[in-house]
Amino acid sequence: MHLDVQNLRNFYYRSTLGRAAQRVVRDQVLQVWPASKAKGQTVAGFGFAVPLLRPYLATARRVMALMPAPQGVMLWPAGKPNVASLIEETLWPLDTGVVDKLVLLHGLETSENQSLVLDEAYRVLGPGGRALFIVPNRAGLWSRSDKTPFGFGRPYSASQLEAQLKTHGFITERHASALYQPPSDRRFWLKTGPMWERIGARTPVVLAGGVLMIEATKQIPKPIRPGLAQAVKRPLRVLDGLGQPVPKPAGG
Repeated sequence: MHLDVQNLRNFYYRSTLGRAAQRVVRDQVLQVWPASKAKGQTVAGFGFAVPLLRPYLATARRVMALMPAPQGVMLWPAGKPNVASLIEETLWPLDTGVVDKLVLLHGLETSENQSLVLDEAYRVLGPGGRALFIVPNRAGLWSRSDKTPFGFGRPYSASQLEAQLKTHGFITERHASALYQPPSDRRFWLKTGPMWERIGARTPVVLAGGVLMIEATKQIPKPIRPGLAQAVKRPLRVLDGLGQPVPKPAGG
């Protein structure tokens, strides 16, 4: 179930812990995708990705914030023309193949239609485009605390997320993680947060980051998944064995 947009806004923009989390995750995103590399591109975010999109406003040709209807929408960015829109999470109002960079934050793990969300993400991503999936780490402390948005929805391990993306036609390019500091608003943890990020990035096996990030590209052609899509191609045999209808003779 999606979180309410007001709760997400209050966390990221009005709480000390949320602003610290925003800074850490955004810095990691910019390491993967520097803002300068988005020049002339279309950048989109699904879920509540706006805390990560601001650096691209100055360089990208177009920035779009897609917020699912169960979550709600807010005007963004403040003081500038609005680029946020309320959408049906399984039917995005975008043409096929128009997005160069796609970020999903608080959009996949909280959805009740994860398969269809991934299908839409695949559809809108253009040739050579890249998607960045950011989800709670099931081994991290943040997924175990309901004081932050990362404590809701389905947490993932890296192998689980990678397998799900592969099923939907995505090829994993790289892994990353962030939020090694505890999800606490106590001054000590907030003040030492940068230190924990440096330590965690160097020892990922020992310390589990609060979020996982997987950068992926789309496989072309898309693999065919087993299930209904294939089953409906096989004709039903429920009428096998019944006699074929015989036309009635003329004048009979």
